[in-house]
Amino acid sequence: MNYKKQQILAELHQLARASIQGTVNSPTITEMAFKLFVTLAVLGVANAVLLPTLVKKVELEAPAEYQFSYSVHDEHTGDIKSQQEERHGDDVKGQYTLIDADGHRRVVDYTADEHNGFNAVVRREPLTGHKLVKTVVPVAKVAVPVAHYVAPTLKLAVPVAKYAVPVTKVVAPAHVATVSFSAPSLAYHY
Repeated sequence: MNYKKQQILAELHQLARASIQGTVNSPTITEMAFKLFVTLAVLGVANAVLLPTLVKKVELEAPAEYQFSYSVHDEHTGDIKSQQEERHGDDVKGQYTLIDADGHRRVVDYTADEHNGFNAVVRREPLTGHKLVKTVVPVAKVAVPVAHYVAPTLKLAVPVAKYAVPVTKVVAPAHVATVSFSAPSLAYHY
């Protein structure tokens, strides 16, 4: 051991002996550590219990408020639809309409709130006088004459080379080991 370590150990030994005999008025390291621990524990409890009640929480977000609507009316493509919606806090109410391909108007009234969730009521109304836009691709009618032509066949004798491939025989063992695996169950029981 070097000299400084020996000197520190000697001083600690003297402090311990003096504290046992009661001749030293200064607190020992153990007493100081205990006091520090108790102080930090009291401060932690006070922080956890008293601070949340003393600090006022201010909500910076205002409740959502909006209102919008739009509509599209394109006779050329048949795209006719509209929507309107409004929100006050957590309550949303709205309606949208569109023209289905079969010529009916679909009207959907919907509401959403915290208590009931999302609810929609769908109605279908037949339209009178609505022009259905039908997109029809013209079909080209082309008559192709049928040819009764038979291609001439070519008769040619080609020599065939004969080649024998050696065959290797492999004997399979009489006993084949089977391996099975079972994975642990992934079901959780609560």
